Amino acid sequence: MISFGLITEGLTDQIVIENILAGYFNSPDLDIRQLQPERDKDNENKSTYGGWTLVFDYCKSTDFQEALQFIDYIIIQIDTDVSDDYNIPKQDENGEFTPQQLIKKVIEKFRGAIGDDFYSNNQEKIIFAISVHFIECWLLPLYYTDNKKKSKFKSCLDTLNQELTKKHNFTIDAKNPEYYRKISKQYCKHKVLMKHYAENPSLKTFIEEIQSRDIKIGGEEDW
Repeated sequence: MISFGLITEGLTDQIVIENILAGYFNSPDLDIRQLQPERDKDNENKSTYGGWTLVFDYCKSTDFQEALQFIDYIIIQIDTDVSDDYNIPKQDENGEFTPQQLIKKVIEKFRGAIGDDFYSNNQEKIIFAISVHFIECWLLPLYYTDNKKKSKFKSCLDTLNQELTKKHNFTIDAKNPEYYRKISKQYCKHKVLMKHYAENPSLKTFIEEIQSRDIKIGGEEDW
């Protein structure tokens, strides 16, 4: 079975990506391994500390290089809300970068962290999930029909919470894993994901990254 390793900022990011992968490949039984942060083996709702610094630390480590020896594809996720903290500004003298421009710059940053030679030799096995500016932006197409709101990449948490309060009577400010699992589960449906992924710019880029690998898993009809 094709295997995927996840390097993410946190547990809730892993949950969203896992549901997206299930929907894309139309299968609930993928081989997904949480590399960073690791899941608590006694309680999948807990994990060791995450954060963007540990994403870069893991990518610089021998653990990362070793993981690529036994995992088919590794997905690296990071938000761009604090990209200035890892020395990638959001604009230059010509104005604000588009999501696509920012994603390209973040990938170059990771290339440097991973090492040019190692990255060049393994880039087909590395898939980037750069969420501009928050992974919550990827969930907006599930809750809005307005194109401007579906494609937002700023103030996404507040915008999403407005609809979550109405439909589910909760918000996700506290990063409750169960809430993220509930709202992103809609993407487990292949038809739903393929209908909506292009409506948010950085989610679209992530799906296109997967598509470019032409990975064959053989999912069944919608489950």
